[in-house]
Amino acid sequence: MPLTPEQREEFLAGTRPACLAVDAREGRGPLNVPIWYAYRPGGGPFTFVTGSDSRKARLLAAAGRATLLVQRVEPTFRYVSAEGPVRLRTATAEDIAAIVGRYLAPDVVATYTDNALRGFGPEGVALVELLPEHWLSADIGASRTHPPA
Repeated sequence: MPLTPEQREEFLAGTRPACLAVDAREGRGPLNVPIWYAYRPGGGPFTFVTGSDSRKARLLAAAGRATLLVQRVEPTFRYVSAEGPVRLRTATAEDIAAIVGRYLAPDVVATYTDNALRGFGPEGVALVELLPEHWLSADIGASRTHPPA
């Protein structure tokens, strides 16, 4: 059963990791990797960070588009997939903290952010924005015995 826009927004507000898929070119299948993301309700964008020189960043820049998939398996199998254009720019400490702060305890966010900036250098972390143009979603197995989550 497809999710309503309201159910989709509520689901994306959770802290599940997403899987990012991007065309890998050169006769290979798509690159498909887990990421932490932030999402602005009402249509996006999704944001995530990666090393500016990473294969992921290079493929995203070349393809100009990507797909994110967020899913859970209990109490029912539910997913939201969003596909659209991507834009990359240099991430700030605030960008990194806003994303990792969804997944890490508050007392380690600053340390994680500092380590990322120190490890990759001031221009070495890319903020990727994905603006959703196409959505797929479903709750497979939803029944009266499982309230929406």
